[in-house]
Order: sequence, then C-alpha cells, then structure tokens
Amino acid sequence: MRILAIVAACITLTGCMTAGETVSFKASNPQQQALMRDGQPALVSRQKSSLVLVRPASRQLQANGRPVFVVGINNLSRQPIDFRVAQVEATQHVAGSDFEMKIVTYEMLVQEEKNRQVAAALLTGVAAGANAYGVSRAGYGTYTTPNGRTGTFYSPTAAAIAQGNATAQNDVMIAATVETGQRNMATLEQSVIKDNTLMPGEWYGGQLHVAPPTDQGDGGPKSYTIIITVGTDRHVIDVSQGQAAT
Repeated sequence: MRILAIVAACITLTGCMTAGETVSFKASNPQQQALMRDGQPALVSRQKSSLVLVRPASRQLQANGRPVFVVGINNLSRQPIDFRVAQVEATQHVAGSDFEMKIVTYEMLVQEEKNRQVAAALLTGVAAGANAYGVSRAGYGTYTTPNGRTGTFYSPTAAAIAQGNATAQNDVMIAATVETGQRNMATLEQSVIKDNTLMPGEWYGGQLHVAPPTDQGDGGPKSYTIIITVGTDRHVIDVSQGQAAT
C-alpha cells in the first residue's frame, strides 16, 4: 500500500508535464528483467541483498525536461541496509563519451519550490498593489451641468464598495498562493526519495529526479545509465529515452 501511495503522489507531482518522450529499459545482466507494469516500461534488478524496481513516473516525459522515475527498493537480507541518495549516479553516453547527469535531490527541489513561492508572492504583491491603486481612484466621478459646465464629485459609498471588492480579491489571491505553496511542499515531502535505512524485508521508494539528458541533435534516442546503490549492492539501470510514438 505504501508503494501504491508513493506512485499516486508521483503522478500528482509530475502530471503537469507535457507529452514528448518515452523511456525504455534494457536488462544488462541475468539478474535483471525488463517488463511492463500497468502499461508502462519497468525494470527489476535483483542483487544479493536487495531488489530494485524502476519505472517512469509518468507515461510520457517532457522533451528536454528532467526525467523522473519511481524507484522501489526491497531489503532481501536479514540485516538493516542503507540507501543514500548521494550514492545514486547517472551518466549519459554520447558518441563514446560519458557525461554526468546530476541527481536532483529532495533538498534541491525544496529550494526550487521556495524560490518559486518567492516569485509567486512578488507577482501577487504586484497584483494587489494594482488593485489598491485602482481603489484609490474609486468613488470619484465627473458631471456636466445643463449649461455645459463640468466638475468632479466623490461618492463614499462607491469608494467603500470598491475597497471591499479589492480586499476580497487580494485575500483570494494571497490565500491561493499560500495554499499552492503548501500543497507543493507536502507533495515533495511525500513523494521524493530520500536517505533511508531499510529493515529486513522492508520496501521503500519514491521519485528520483535526474537532470535532463543532452539532446544529441540527430533526433535519435538518448542513452544513459542510472546506478542505484543499496548497501553494498550496485544496480545498474540502462535507459533509452526518445520521442514518443505518434
């Protein structure tokens, strides 16, 4: 049930991604099996003390965006084993050369979300300021007498109505900004994989965010390897990412 909940949270976090590319896995040794899970490609890798299940977090990935995977880890041993995000590696293979792909950690994602919230707060403040300026002119109007003379007047009632409307609009904008930020933080907390000690027989998992692979310019698939270390086990995951079939 925990793994199913994680997968659901992963889908929630990545659902805003636009379609563009898909991934496939290749079993690189007899201890691995490429398969399909709920219509999506997946790979199971078994080592002496652990089993790792990897699948994409969404059915299609955003072109030039970060690939996100759901990783499930099972401790097969009789002893606690550690998983450390810092030990996860990703390497892209291009024309015989290897290039590091940064693992985007939970802490990095939280900082990005904080930066996004600051930007959103600034935009909300600008919008609220515009409303306030509009209210400062509310209640004023012009009139023309029968003999053609014009003048200005001020209506306290109209000003009070405008002030109430502006305050309500500002409250809604601010509340929406805060609520979105809190919801995004909660989703990150629930879904992104972190350091964890797995007890014997325990499953643990979550989202693994990886820096985008470099476009090779020929329109062909991008090839990279993700190495997930669990205790002393090294699970080598070969990934091919390319344009989705139309």
